[in-house]
Amino acid sequence: MQVLSQFVYPVKSLRGIALPEMALDEFGPAGDRRWMIVDAEGQFVTQRSHPRLALIHTAIARGEVVIDVPGLGAHTLEPGHASRPVRVWQDWVKACDAAGSASEALSGFIGESLTLVHMPDATFREVKGGRVTERRRVGFADGFPFLIVNQASLDDLNSRLDNPVDIRRFRPNLVIEGSQAWQEDQWRQLRIGDVVFDLVKPCSRCVMTTVDPDLGTKATDAQPLRTLGRFRRTPDGVMFGINALHRPDGVMVRRGDPVEILQQES
Repeated sequence: MQVLSQFVYPVKSLRGIALPEMALDEFGPAGDRRWMIVDAEGQFVTQRSHPRLALIHTAIARGEVVIDVPGLGAHTLEPGHASRPVRVWQDWVKACDAAGSASEALSGFIGESLTLVHMPDATFREVKGGRVTERRRVGFADGFPFLIVNQASLDDLNSRLDNPVDIRRFRPNLVIEGSQAWQEDQWRQLRIGDVVFDLVKPCSRCVMTTVDPDLGTKATDAQPLRTLGRFRRTPDGVMFGINALHRPDGVMVRRGDPVEILQQES
């Protein structure tokens, strides 16, 4: 088993970036979802309601996040100085509005008044979960710093679909190859390179998996979520991938790093 690919998402719900190596920090993947989009009430906005967000590219240049808005150019994201409360799921946290023209360009592309906000280091959003026993932080990700998926499970799902989908539909941080399909259900702890990951809970999937990342539109047939629901439905939702926490002393994961199972259920 080894790392096939890895992704970071500088802005929640915009396009991710495939990386040959991923630096880690206290939040998780360095720079992952430290930016988010909110509406006029400070509520978070994602591809669930605005699928065209998938068409906005992100990049990291000289340590700064840049978004490329179709027809409206590239804009560097820079946090402003004033903070205000914003909401991601059930959490209200303090964030800073972006300075400059990025929010205006984003609003023009979507056709709605939206604002990009940044989570500063001083904001502590706590990870919540039944098996999380220590106080850990996370950025604007849905709930956990990492999503780890198994390429063989995607291959199995695609064998059931008329039109196969790629892994971007599931927005993972780490993609593992070399295992059997759905074996990740038994994983509890992994070592990837020099980093130890605790696998906390399966990840329930939503309508975002039906958004074509190249077209920015939802599938009219609700695929692949409909097919996934036929054989991966649990009382907690339709599952694909595992939410994870890294041990704080881990600092880097690279494509091709070996993956070792340290703990698993039989």
